[in-house]
Amino acid sequence: MWPLWKFILRRLARAQGFLDPMVVISNLQHFSKPSEVWVPVELLRSGAVLQARGLINSQAIQNNLDWVWPFWVERQFNPNDKAFIPRAFSLTHINLTHRNWTAVGLPGFSDFPIVDPCGLVTPFFDGWSVDAWIIDEKKSLIPSRLAYVNQDLDIENTFAVLTTSKSEKFFLESRAEVKPGGPPVCVISFNALTDQPAWLMICIRPYNPEGVSFIKNIGRLDGVEGWMVNKKEEVHLDHKPFRYVFANYASGDLCANMAQEQGPVSVSCNTGMATSAALYSLVPGQRERVTVRVPLSPSAAGASGNWGKHVQRSCSLKVPDPKFEFLFNVAVKTMILHSPGDIYPGPFTYKRFWFRDAAFILQAMMAAGLSRHMEEIMDRFPARQTPLGYFVSQEGEWDSNGQAIWIMKRFRDTINRDIKKEWMASIYRGAQWIERKRRTSDNDPLHTGLLPAGFSAEHFGPSDFYYWDNFWAVAGLRDASALASTHDDPKLAEDFKREADGLLNAIEDSVASLQNRLRCPGIPASPSRRMDAGAIGCLVASYPLQIYDARDERILQTTKFLMDKYFLQGAFYHEISHSGINIYLTLHIAQVLLRAANPRFFNIVKSVADLATPTGQWPEAIHPRTRGGCMGDGQHVWASAEWVMMLRNMFVREEQAERMLVLCSGIPKEWIKPKENLFLGPTRTLYGEISVTIKVEECIEISWQAQWHGKAPRIEIRLPGHESHIVDGNVTSVKIGMMEALI
Repeated sequence: MWPLWKFILRRLARAQGFLDPMVVISNLQHFSKPSEVWVPVELLRSGAVLQARGLINSQAIQNNLDWVWPFWVERQFNPNDKAFIPRAFSLTHINLTHRNWTAVGLPGFSDFPIVDPCGLVTPFFDGWSVDAWIIDEKKSLIPSRLAYVNQDLDIENTFAVLTTSKSEKFFLESRAEVKPGGPPVCVISFNALTDQPAWLMICIRPYNPEGVSFIKNIGRLDGVEGWMVNKKEEVHLDHKPFRYVFANYASGDLCANMAQEQGPVSVSCNTGMATSAALYSLVPGQRERVTVRVPLSPSAAGASGNWGKHVQRSCSLKVPDPKFEFLFNVAVKTMILHSPGDIYPGPFTYKRFWFRDAAFILQAMMAAGLSRHMEEIMDRFPARQTPLGYFVSQEGEWDSNGQAIWIMKRFRDTINRDIKKEWMASIYRGAQWIERKRRTSDNDPLHTGLLPAGFSAEHFGPSDFYYWDNFWAVAGLRDASALASTHDDPKLAEDFKREADGLLNAIEDSVASLQNRLRCPGIPASPSRRMDAGAIGCLVASYPLQIYDARDERILQTTKFLMDKYFLQGAFYHEISHSGINIYLTLHIAQVLLRAANPRFFNIVKSVADLATPTGQWPEAIHPRTRGGCMGDGQHVWASAEWVMMLRNMFVREEQAERMLVLCSGIPKEWIKPKENLFLGPTRTLYGEISVTIKVEECIEISWQAQWHGKAPRIEIRLPGHESHIVDGNVTSVKIGMMEALI
């Protein structure tokens, strides 16, 4: 059937004077290794949606720049702005410079309204937005057009975004959050103040931070103040405006329709660019407060407005840097928000499940003591597995089996609970799938014994035999072996161990055979690649998997190569796919350095903190010039998870091969000040729960309170600049003299 379709496509393309699509596809495939899946269907689908939106943007925006547009458009289309991107040969216009937003919501609720850096609120997934402006006859305050807008995040028993815009004459403040109700409600509170007569405009806009989102119809509600948008979504105003104005694509934007008298109660637009505003008269010196309420999904099972209950017993942090504390607390709540029964790496672009992101996020949730939804999330793993044992995130990625097994085993060890039978059966099938998937060709020494070529973590490049996939598979096989041995199945345990050892030997043989060609002791992304930015994936063998020793020369040389060539503004610039500064990969480098006792890790951590948005978030990749998001979701939960793990590991981390906890190895000298108290805990480890306190007085006292699963692990105190101290399980504190510092 496929040959027939290829013939038809070729004939149609040639008849219209186009390139032969089959030749193009064939040439593209030459850049990747032959694989079962050239590009995952999920990736093609999401890319098609993004490009379709970009095509609509190209028709709607550039010939209507007199409209008020979102923050990213006002900058990216401005030739005087550093975010400007020429558009001559671009068929699609996509947000590539300011992919920044912050979700608001409730624990256990899967609807995530998002707020952009200028306070534009998008209540529904990929929908229209609510904005506010102050207008008079000569001047205006439109936040998306201002040079600077202040934004903050309130996390005191809520998760609310506060946005403040100012000009010489006008002041506008908004607060966006989700509150529990019949269905939960997105509540946006506006506070306006002027020193001259003006109008506060509460606007319904046909776009969001990705671009146009169609509004075909908008009209006033019957009996109450507000609107019905697209005949299905209600927007309520808490009190009556002076008047409403309506506009569509033909009549132009709202500001051109300000003079219209009270008249129409609705507007329709076949183009999908209908918009409306409620006008409130502003009296000089008097504050005008307006509250907008947007009912969200009627189905809110599990939603709770009680943030306190969800963070109860979670890990807390006290350090001399308020920004570090704020980012830690925000990251904990960000993970809670994005795990409402499933786990999402973002609220918008990445609101879907991947095993890869889930493994790293769940690791951090365990460390932070957020166990409420973790078991429910992992209960869904077997349903995501094929009958042959493949854990499917998207076809053609071979890292997911190792990740699923690793995180289930880590959950079992951390929680200290017998693993469920359904999980064990799923783990066995997953490990056996890895066994069957490995290559066995004797004529291909570079790839023999490895997993086949795949699309891997997608940010490494085209399909290839990625070491990242194989390191994850080693970890999955080892963990499956350990679980089988504790469940009285010695044959399976030995089988999985033999496979893990064989796969690790295959990796090392492959890497060793490259050294003459590479002339570098590092590990490239795959056997066929030179050393490039994709080598970042090989660091997984140190963090978090600890397959290799902390001072393994190959890992350290790979780290040095990446830092020497790809560090920008103190962080890792990933030139493949992301084309921006990536936070979670930067923190992987910092974790490798921390484990190797290299003090350079802390400068990296400080750089990451400096790259956070005012609401304590990081996009997936950061534009080096605008400092805005240039790739992926504007609020990337994997990045938040890595921040939690970084701070936690600075206080307490595991060295699994030695069954040891290392305390305080990442505490910088600048935090050790007289009369200073530092604290982290309680944090869950593989050996039990522990809290660590550092008191600085005449001496430095490091103490800990722990509840071990059984026998206490070996504990080593490695405060930088001081001699290390090894203690047994009966000791709970160590005093270090201030003069004991190493020279």
